[in-house]
Amino acid sequence: MKEFTFDELRQIDRTQLGDQVPLELFRAIRLIGMRQGLPLEGKGTTASIGRKIGESLPVTTLDELLHLFAELRIGLPQIVEQTERWMRIAIEDCFCKGLPVMEEKKVCDLEGAILEGALGKLLGRKVSVRETKCNVCGDEHCEYDVRIYE
Repeated sequence: MKEFTFDELRQIDRTQLGDQVPLELFRAIRLIGMRQGLPLEGKGTTASIGRKIGESLPVTTLDELLHLFAELRIGLPQIVEQTERWMRIAIEDCFCKGLPVMEEKKVCDLEGAILEGALGKLLGRKVSVRETKCNVCGDEHCEYDVRIYE
C-alpha cells in the first residue's frame, strides 16, 4: 500500500469547509479518543505516531522546523537554551492552552514525539524529547528537554 507524504496531505480541495478543523475536534481525538480509549493513555501510540509525523516533515533546518510548527498551528516554539548535546524548547499557545488545570497530567506527548522524529532526521542522530512543563499542569507554557546522542 502506498504511504502518504506530508506534501500530499497539504493538497486540500474542500470548497465549502476549507482547510481548517476546530481545535475541539483535535482535542477530542487526542484527549478522549487516544488518552481515554487506548491502553496506557495511548502513550506508545502517540510516541510512534509523533515520531513518524516528525520524520515526514519537509524541513532541512531547525529554523524551518520551528517555523512549520507555527505554520501548522501546533504552537509557537522557541529555543530557550541550547548546547551541542541538549536544548530546551518552549511552546507558547499550545493546543492545550485554556484546558482545565489537572496537576501532574502533561498531555502534549504527541508534540514532543513530533519534535523527536523531526530533530532525529535533521541531525542524523538519536534524539530523545521529554515534556517537562505543560499548560494543563498550570505551567505558563509547554516545554521540552531535548537530549542529542552521539
